[in-house]
Amino acid sequence: MMDKLLAEEIYSLMTLGRRFEYAAKEHYMQGEISGFLHLDIGQEALSVASMKAFEKGDVFSTYREHVMAIARGISPSAVMAELFGKVTGVSRGKGGSMHLFDPTHFFYGGDAIVGGHLPNAVGCAYARKYQGSQTGVMVVFGDGATNGGAFFESLNIASAQKLPLLFLCENNRYAIGTKITRVSPFEKQAKKAEPYMPTLEVDGMDAVAVYEAVQKAQHYIEEGHGPIFVEAMTCRYEGHSVSDANSYRSAQEMQHCKEQDPLERMAAYLKTHFEMSDAQIEAMDAKAQKLVDEAVAFAASSPEPSVEERLENLFLEGDSHALS
Repeated sequence: MMDKLLAEEIYSLMTLGRRFEYAAKEHYMQGEISGFLHLDIGQEALSVASMKAFEKGDVFSTYREHVMAIARGISPSAVMAELFGKVTGVSRGKGGSMHLFDPTHFFYGGDAIVGGHLPNAVGCAYARKYQGSQTGVMVVFGDGATNGGAFFESLNIASAQKLPLLFLCENNRYAIGTKITRVSPFEKQAKKAEPYMPTLEVDGMDAVAVYEAVQKAQHYIEEGHGPIFVEAMTCRYEGHSVSDANSYRSAQEMQHCKEQDPLERMAAYLKTHFEMSDAQIEAMDAKAQKLVDEAVAFAASSPEPSVEERLENLFLEGDSHALS
């Protein structure tokens, strides 16, 4: 059973993540955040618990990564400032919502190409194996990425080379607005990985179950058995991005999603297993809201990158022949 301290931390990060996303949506609508914005509302159990379970290794993520970045240890203020395009952002205001990158936290997140980060994770896992590292790599991707060629190439190489790589499929059953069963003969995408490696399925709306599954999978790769595939069945409450009205899903489907709300389930776990009171839960929620308010204030008051800073790292400087 998960201990009280860890359970409280996971719930705190989940409620922080949801309130962060609500704030991001609000300020996007007000024009303070531009570009694409993919919200993680409804998927907090997967985003937080997977990061906490895989704390020691390298992580590659999709562009729906705000909550993952925060759970990984990146400051909410630095993440919000990045969404605002400010120089104090985690990527110095140059990446925006889809490119939250922080090697100091071993978080190589926010690849804007669907499935484009899978080969990168394979390369990192190969490097870690070569270096003798036992912690390995986790790559998080959506169900839509499993229909791309890079997905199967990555499975094949990881399996053939016995790489320490955990494939974590975030299956919310929709690739943008296309239901997975319209483009795949089955809903569970782990079937595609079964010829290559062991697979696990977990309820992605249950933070405790996700934590246990990812921890089990990390132990597997740490022991040198090669790659493993974990599929978390989850549900996002919003459209693919803020510009998506989510009109392709019925009210009945959305009601079924919200009946499995991960925050409510984690709060119930705290009450049942650790006798936490409603007042204690509410205090955690209030603290999360305070952190979000501080993050927004920090982002709003931070400066934008200067013209010179915006041009940094765009072109090779010096003698190009030195690299040949």
